[in-house]
Amino acid sequence: LVFGCPGVLAVLGLEAAAPGECELTRLLQDKLQYEMRLQYMKHYFPIDYTVHVQYEEVLRPSNITRLRNGTVSEAALRYLWFHVSSQAVLRIREVLPEKHPSWKYTQELCRLFDALGKEYSEYRQTDVEAVVADLVKLVHSKGAESRRKAVRPKALLDNCLKVMRMLYGAPCEWGRW
Repeated sequence: LVFGCPGVLAVLGLEAAAPGECELTRLLQDKLQYEMRLQYMKHYFPIDYTVHVQYEEVLRPSNITRLRNGTVSEAALRYLWFHVSSQAVLRIREVLPEKHPSWKYTQELCRLFDALGKEYSEYRQTDVEAVVADLVKLVHSKGAESRRKAVRPKALLDNCLKVMRMLYGAPCEWGRW
């Protein structure tokens, strides 16, 4: 699916994140520092610039809370976050010419998501709750193009970081960020 990776995390039913996941998300957290998101996703774009994404490609903390209340497992929520966030980075990258100042930054984010995809490579959509599997299918479907919304690139990465902290902060023992 995304970045050539067919699925996510091999630790079925376990709420703990794998050590490789923790290290890679910690690196992602470093790359998603406020100053970097501001510079690369706001200052280097025209004022009020937006990227058109599917509704399902915007994953907010409130979505995670709602899914948790619907008893979706933490592993399934991380699976969903990975697919939505890596797709968001791809959407941003699609609009950038290679000489754009944000190109190398998004390339580095893609590299980290590729590595995270390898961590998740044995997890399959059939291993997660139906609601999450359906959302992942929608994120990767080309037929949902009519259900689009305009979102600022920085907002996509802001959501990526907030949700990542919700899902990985405790299991990876990040403490306060």
